[in-house]
Amino acid sequence: MAAAFPKISQIPFEGPGSKNPLAFKHYNASEIVEGKTMKDHLRFSVVYWHTFRNRMADPFGAGTAIRPWDDGSDSVKNAQNRVKAAFEFMQKLGAPYYAFHDRDVAPEGQSLKESNRNLDAVVKVLKSEQKRTGIKLLWGTACLFANPRYCHGAATSCNADVFAYGAAQVKKAIEVTHELGGEGYVFWGGREGYSTLYNTDMKRELEHLAKFLHMAVDYKKSIGFKGQFYIEPKPKEPTKHQYDSDSAACLNFLREFDLLNDFKLNIETNHATLAGHTMQHELEVAIAANALGSIDANTGDELIGWDTDQFPTSVYLTAQVMLSILKMGGFTTGGVNFDAKVRRESFEPIDLFHAHIGGMDTFARGLKIAAAIRKDGRLAGFVKDRYSSWDAGIGAQIEQGKAGFKELEAYILKQGEAAANTSGRQEYLENLINEFI
Repeated sequence: MAAAFPKISQIPFEGPGSKNPLAFKHYNASEIVEGKTMKDHLRFSVVYWHTFRNRMADPFGAGTAIRPWDDGSDSVKNAQNRVKAAFEFMQKLGAPYYAFHDRDVAPEGQSLKESNRNLDAVVKVLKSEQKRTGIKLLWGTACLFANPRYCHGAATSCNADVFAYGAAQVKKAIEVTHELGGEGYVFWGGREGYSTLYNTDMKRELEHLAKFLHMAVDYKKSIGFKGQFYIEPKPKEPTKHQYDSDSAACLNFLREFDLLNDFKLNIETNHATLAGHTMQHELEVAIAANALGSIDANTGDELIGWDTDQFPTSVYLTAQVMLSILKMGGFTTGGVNFDAKVRRESFEPIDLFHAHIGGMDTFARGLKIAAAIRKDGRLAGFVKDRYSSWDAGIGAQIEQGKAGFKELEAYILKQGEAAANTSGRQEYLENLINEFI
């Protein structure tokens, strides 16, 4: 197969002064930040679906994408050629990971048996390309939302046969992820929710979803797959309400159905926005529960109420994200997965490079800024001082369980009044962050 990007060489790091659009200005893979290389901190991953399968159609027009390596057919041969183009792209970009849905990489057949056979044929090429390039699979997943059989959902379908089909599809997807050395597996409930409660038995559907996930955990253990399982929160679209609506809802579900030890969260910026939260909020909720595993790195247009999946360009956003991740101690699983797509108007192959270079540079800047803020110490020091009343005296007694209502009443009666509050100094802290940006 001829080169898919013959005019593009390996993307170099040239530093902030470079004017070369095909060079990194801030992402230097080998640069050490807080004791680790940028490559190890960020663990960038290219998504197969948006980058190599998205034809960039919308409800008002056909796809605009120019992809010379793709003949547009659903043949296995075309799927295999597409793999080679994908790995050429990722190798030239210097991305260490990729992620996929089963139906992204191989065409769906007329039966599950045929679909599995198609997938096996493409997996051979994926495995060969991974070996050739050293690029790894960050995580795999199954597409349980595109086929009409999943119109009522998969694990939460009112049709038991559809539940069974979804289980069989996920079984195969986990096997393939395991075979390819995938470091995780994601469950995104694209249609696990409802459009109206008039026709929905929510309690039963949630119980079925839990059964489905327990089955997946049992099967994972039976085949020796050591990768991390993730749930990816999203509140809506395509359903009115999805059961994995945000981090808190996911954590509540996992606790209720005794799944918290087996799952972590894969959190996406655009989904956080749709849920009415910031990305930093969603990360902090997950981190507080020791449940953050990975992130999907994108952003959304806040004036458009749907999942636009744009590449991240805000240094404020990436600095906030990396402050949380560094505070957590960094990724022990997962990474920064670009679940993002170029705009419909950006239809040439070179635009894929521009988009990823920009996203990688933006996260690299966010990493460096977050590390500098942490080294400076003023932000962390302010927060520590703000909660200092809990480090000794009555605050420490409360946290240690040594004081109840009677003791607290006696304390306040003796004090006469609560100690004076101190200012939260939001504006001062916002100015402090701006010093680094």
